[in-house]
Parts: sequence; C-alpha cells; structure tokens
Amino acid sequence: MIDLQRRVVIIGAGVGGLSQAIALKTKLRFHDFTIYEKGSEVGGAWRGCSSDVQVHWYSLSSDLYPLWNKSHGLQPEIQAYWIKLAKKYNLYSHIAFNTKVLSAEWDDAKQQYTVVAEDIFSGKRMSSVAHIVISAVGVLEVPKIPYEIPGVRNFQGTSFHSAQWPGSIDMQNKRVAVIGNAASGAQFVPSISEDPFVEVVNFIRTPTWFNTRPHIPYTDTEKWIFANIPLAMRLHRAWIMFWFDFPSIVRPSDKALKKRREAMTKYILDNAPTRYHDRMMPNYPPGCKRTVANSGFLDILHRPNLTLNFDGIANIVENGIITNTGEMLPFDVIIYATGFISVSYYDAHGGPTAYLGTAVPDIPNFYLLAGPNTGVPASTLFMEEVQIGYILQLIEPVLGGSASSFTVKASPTDAYNAKVQERLSRSVSVQCYSWARTNGTGKVYNPFPWAVTLWWWWLRTPNWDHYVAVGAEKWAWARRKKAVKNILGRTAVLTLLWSYISGSAQRILYNMVVSLLLFSMPIN
Repeated sequence: MIDLQRRVVIIGAGVGGLSQAIALKTKLRFHDFTIYEKGSEVGGAWRGCSSDVQVHWYSLSSDLYPLWNKSHGLQPEIQAYWIKLAKKYNLYSHIAFNTKVLSAEWDDAKQQYTVVAEDIFSGKRMSSVAHIVISAVGVLEVPKIPYEIPGVRNFQGTSFHSAQWPGSIDMQNKRVAVIGNAASGAQFVPSISEDPFVEVVNFIRTPTWFNTRPHIPYTDTEKWIFANIPLAMRLHRAWIMFWFDFPSIVRPSDKALKKRREAMTKYILDNAPTRYHDRMMPNYPPGCKRTVANSGFLDILHRPNLTLNFDGIANIVENGIITNTGEMLPFDVIIYATGFISVSYYDAHGGPTAYLGTAVPDIPNFYLLAGPNTGVPASTLFMEEVQIGYILQLIEPVLGGSASSFTVKASPTDAYNAKVQERLSRSVSVQCYSWARTNGTGKVYNPFPWAVTLWWWWLRTPNWDHYVAVGAEKWAWARRKKAVKNILGRTAVLTLLWSYISGSAQRILYNMVVSLLLFSMPIN
C-alpha cells in the first residue's frame, strides 16, 4: 500500500475514468485521487445509445456480468452496470460532479501540477495539487454545434447537442429537427420517433454506411452458464475478440472488399424505403468513415412521422430551418447530432498526436485514455484497459516515491506516429472527407490501423528508454538490482538444466557402451 503524500487527478467519469480509478484502488491500493466530471452522473452515455460491440466485451475484465439481457447493451443497462461498479468500489466519494477542469499547470521545480477546476453552475473555482493527471475524455470531448450555419443562435425554441441531453424534455406534439445522421443520430432517432405524436425531420448532409447489428436476447440458460460455468464468459469474450480482430490480422482481398460493399449496398436498399434509395448510398468506400451499426434506424424510416431531408440547410431562423431549396420548415426543438470538436493539443504536428495514444512529449506525468489513433472497430473499453495497465506501470514509481516524473521523448513519439501515418496513408481512411482527419482532409488522427492484439503487445510493458525520468535514482537502482537478480536466476536455471542434460547424456552414453560390450562378448 502506498502511503506517501501523492495525489492523482482523473478528468472524466466515463467508462475510462472509472476503470482507471478502479485499477488505482485494486492494483496499486492507492486511494488519494479525485475524478472531475462535468456531468451529474457516471457513465458518459446519452439517450438511445448502444454498445457497438457485444456487451460482454464492453464490460470490465475484472467485473464480468453474466446477466446482460441482449448481445448489445442499451444505455440504461450499460449505465446501471457502471453505477453499480462505482458503488462497489466506493468511487462516488472521489468524484466532483458538475465540475470541469480549466487548467493543469506543471511546476518543474516542485514536480507537481496545479489543477484549477470550476463548478459549472456556480462558477466557483477550486485549485489543488496533483502529481499525476490522467485525461479520460479522449480526443472527442467537446460537443460540436455547427455555428458555421447562419442563424444557429437565433433559434427561439429548445436546442441542444445529443451529448448534452436535458434531464427531462417533453417532445409530444412537437416538431423536432435532428441535424446529423452518423453514429449518435442513427441511435437516438428511433427512440424519439417512437411516439407517433412527435414529428421528426432528420437532416442528412452525407450518407452513412450501415451494417446489421441484431440485438440477440440471451436465454436464461445462457445466463446460467455464464454465471455458473467457470471460464464460460471469458471464452465467450475471447471468441468475440477473435471475431472482431481477425479482419485486421488478415487483410481482406480486393475481391472480398468489393463483395462487402455490394452486400452493404444491398442491405441498405433492402431495408430503406424506395423513395430514399437514390440519396442514401455513400460515394466513398466502407470504412473511410465510421460504419454505423443499424439498431433500428433503417427500419423506422417507414414511420409516417419521420422524414429524411437531403436538401441542406441554408440558415436557421427563430422558429425553424430554411433549406437550400428555400423551403421554410417550422420546428419546436433542434437536436444537434453533429459530432465533437477534437482536442488539438499538438497543432505543431498537424493535429492530435501522442506516443501510443497515451503520452505526450514535454508534458510530465500526464496520460491519455482513448487518445489519438486509438479508435478501433472493436471494444474501446478493451483498448482503454490495455492503456490503464501501461499507465499503472509508469505511475507506480511516482506514487511509491522512487521517482518524481516520467516524460516521453519526442523522437520515439515522432517515429511511432510516422509509422501510424504511413500505414494509414495506404488505407481506406484517406479516401473521404471525415471528422477523423484534421480539417476533414488532413492528418488521420483517430483510427488505430492494426489489430488490437498488436496494441496489447506493444503496451504490455513500457520501453523505459523512450522516457526521461526525473528524481528516479531509487527506481533506477531497483531496476538494475531486479535485472541482475533475473540474470542470475536464469543463469542458475540454465546451469542446472545443462547439468541435468549433460548428466543424462553421460548416463546414456555409458549405458550404450556397456550394452555394446555385453553384446559383443562371446557366449560360452
């Protein structure tokens, strides 16, 4: 147990921040940390959302849950799971809700941060000291309101971003505009249009590729097996991981990619109403942008109270939206499903950049969860758990007092990112305008272009030569002692093994000679 006066600040109480906090308590037995969360509850999920991957792989590896209702969890069930974990590990006492971090300034002389946070309601600011800062907000943290559309501020009705859904809003008998049709829009539009007395118009600028994601219910028998048969859930998770990771390990052929595009085209045409067929087909290859798992969106396009609009928005007025065709459409509510603004903390490199998506040069004791180029078509939580294991190895010497700080060097960071960008330059990610690229067409800063098994391999242990350590004499001495001890131990094992092998060889040779002599002796 670590007793030194060290403190950790975690920014964000989503699944990454909570997982990091649980690891601090269970792996390092460290309890002096604070999670700053600008929302009012843990979980970081909003209305209508669902897990992109099977939910058994979107749960914490240390806290598997056998009773998930379906293969893909919905927002209420996922959030209930994380609330339960937050209570189990007594995290609520560590969380400052409705509080955002304004700054974290490093004092090189004192080897610590001064963190300034602000209560979002009262505006009161608080200053505190931290020796480690971990950002668990990813590269997509600030909701993007499309202020480039004239008149956004003129609308007099209710408007909000889908990531900032009001606690209670009555949409019955209202006309609702949804601007955007990517991952979030496609998830909550089925929910809000379920009420036939809510008239919904979904404005779509760029069509999206969809694939099937059936929410298959788990039977009571399956739940019993997960709960009572040892390793059943872990084997199930392993199969899910293999199923998602295999395409990244073995690159599909051009013929296979063509068949995939044809199948996805057929899927959209088979499920969407005929009147939308000409407008819903993307003109870029699948995979360039995030493929949206269809959890009901295509099916609900047949609802009479839902309309898709592809005309484009000319401007927003006090009581509605004027399209590029000049048509005025009145609305009571506008919901922006327009993505996020990337946190461009490394502009000198053309966009968000980090070493292994986790550490940034010149910023000591600062780590990222879901940082640049960590996006995968698999489990984000798995990626973050791998990062957490890596971060724990870096911060343990600091929390234990054998080091003051670690800072990643610029040269390995540049080398790693050159490797990432070279790989991405030959991928489908550069074949379209995308939010995952700087200014839509520049550096690709979101996808991780390899298999997640390679991610695990690279982050299984830090390459300490890639870091500058300060105040780490005790840590360096302990590492040298451990290295010498390991060498001596391995030498002793090899010596004993060689003695055994050579002794066995001598015995075998002796027995062979004796046998030959006996065989060659004349029989009287």
